[in-house]
Amino acid sequence: MNYQNELDNLIKSLDYKPTLLLHSCCGPCSTEVLTYLAPFFNITVLYYNPNIEPFEEYLKRKNEQIRFINEFKHDNIKFLDCDYENEVFHENVKGLENEREGKARCPVCFRVRLDYTARKAKELNFEYFGTTLTVSPHKNSKQINILGGIIGDKYNVKYLFSDFKKKDGYKKSVELAKKYNLYRQDYCGCLYGKNNMD
Repeated sequence: MNYQNELDNLIKSLDYKPTLLLHSCCGPCSTEVLTYLAPFFNITVLYYNPNIEPFEEYLKRKNEQIRFINEFKHDNIKFLDCDYENEVFHENVKGLENEREGKARCPVCFRVRLDYTARKAKELNFEYFGTTLTVSPHKNSKQINILGGIIGDKYNVKYLFSDFKKKDGYKKSVELAKKYNLYRQDYCGCLYGKNNMD
């Protein structure tokens, strides 16, 4: 399945701006995604990333996300804060600590973040939920989209299928991050991954 075509076809079919709860992994990844989606959705960015360590790094990335939204100045983009919940990440990846980056631990981390986003979307009556994760060339978009679809069915909330890295999405996100002088991290956030990179 071409997930970006799925998104493009959905956008073409819209005759109003639905509400979207968009999980964001970081400010730089959100730049092109928000640029792309803002004309078509009323977006609330959810920064739920219990995998990011240490806590100072988590706060730095969160503050950069907030700064970008403020400087981007779209009145249909809001920010929803949440608890750190680092212990939830550790509970879920127990036994997978020594996996290489991109292997068995990563889909568990994706699931934790997508599940939280879908639950919040259901609780707050959002029409869609989605994630910026698919903009990264280091993330498996097929895996993320399959998980998103399953979790959307679980909570009866529509998942926004995407592959934001298509159409130079990642390249554009790098250019926008430079334009807004955003902090660009050199690891996904998980210290296990940082210590077990190929």
